Amino acid sequence: MNSFTIRREAEADIPAIRDLTSRAFVDKPYSRQREAAIVERLRDADALTFSFMAVKGASLVGHIAASAVKISDGTGNWFGVGPISVAPERQGEGIGSLLMQRALQELREMGAAGAVSVGDPTFLGRFDFVDAPDLRLPGMDPQYFRALPLADTTLPTGTVWYHDAFVV
Repeated sequence: MNSFTIRREAEADIPAIRDLTSRAFVDKPYSRQREAAIVERLRDADALTFSFMAVKGASLVGHIAASAVKISDGTGNWFGVGPISVAPERQGEGIGSLLMQRALQELREMGAAGAVSVGDPTFLGRFDFVDAPDLRLPGMDPQYFRALPLADTTLPTGTVWYHDAFVV
């Protein structure tokens, strides 16, 4: 596999992240092509828990973000992982997997109780994200919404609300 460096974003990276994120979601059935705006709105609201980039040399090839979510049953300390963006010409090279591994490592180090994500169920399943029929994300086809308990094996129940930045 090619070697990539994963690092936190810097202010100078913002235009490249916007471009990459816009290109990464074209033709994805779970996307409404609003991911770039979501990341920017999270950043502007100081609601990004973290934002990591995958770079090869001077080129940005991937990006992942996370932000806190609220769950209607009162369960706390859960986070939404995503958007996860990989340059279309680099998809299938393991970049998204490296970014997800780094994001989950960060969440575990933070003591997060769990994570939810929207995306390809096969990809998310590789990281032990599971279908959570008692956990709903309004307006999202449930086949693309997955959960991963980190602190214990109990999945919350109810409705998940992402930050208002996701309402674009």
